[in-house]
Amino acid sequence: MRRITVMLKKTVRGKVFPILLLTGMLWAKTKPEPTMVILWPNSQTPTLRLTFGKFAQVGGYAGQISFVSDVLIENLSKKSLTRGSFTVYLLDKNRVRIGDGVLHISDLDPDQQVKIAFQFNSVGIPASLDLVANNDSSGMPTSLKTVSLRVVSVPPGASLKVDGHDSGMTPVMVALKIGVHTLEVSKEGYASSKTPVDITSEDLSGGSVTIELGGISRDTVELRDGTVVLGDVISVSMTSVIVRIDGTDKAYGRNQVKRIILVEREVAPQPFPPAPSNISQH
Repeated sequence: MRRITVMLKKTVRGKVFPILLLTGMLWAKTKPEPTMVILWPNSQTPTLRLTFGKFAQVGGYAGQISFVSDVLIENLSKKSLTRGSFTVYLLDKNRVRIGDGVLHISDLDPDQQVKIAFQFNSVGIPASLDLVANNDSSGMPTSLKTVSLRVVSVPPGASLKVDGHDSGMTPVMVALKIGVHTLEVSKEGYASSKTPVDITSEDLSGGSVTIELGGISRDTVELRDGTVVLGDVISVSMTSVIVRIDGTDKAYGRNQVKRIILVEREVAPQPFPPAPSNISQH
């Protein structure tokens, strides 16, 4: 707010008297930038709120005008959203399409917001917008979609890693984004197993995948007190059993051992030594 006072002077018989003619209030008010707000997918149960700021002209060519607008995107849901894209259609006051552009969305956690620059070409200044997700048959933006998958291992109780991240013990339900993922299961005494899983935009939640662990990777020595020792059996004699555990040899008395299960191992072939020459040289 700014106060302006205008003073004039009047001369009477050679004297100058100031006369207050106008005192007024002039309000310096900044006009707010026009905004357009879109709730996606609908106003009843919105997942995203997109607020488009003023359309600023940045160039033009062959009848097309280039605009840029700052867009505030807010995640209104209670789950994280991955990268996605929308096609934004620009409409005039008669709802005639005059331009379009693609709006890319970055990863957003619940209740998080981000401001991005949206650039598009149009033949005029838009009066309204339409937002269409680049989606699959269910109407969900492809890159925002996740599919619930039940992972089962044989035997059960194996540790699961999805793309290198711990994801619990099998059987377990995981949520996978669109794309190729690597499921790795491991269990003490068994060879770990890796399985690629390709999740497409047409897949639905509720499916399952069963992963069978490889054979026992180490020798098993079962003791009479119920203890199970995993390692490499080095030697067995009438009096003792030598087991190498993590590089350390440990001896157990034969009367302690109840059962031994040996793992078949492949032995690298050794090259044959050269045959001795029987030819004498003179």
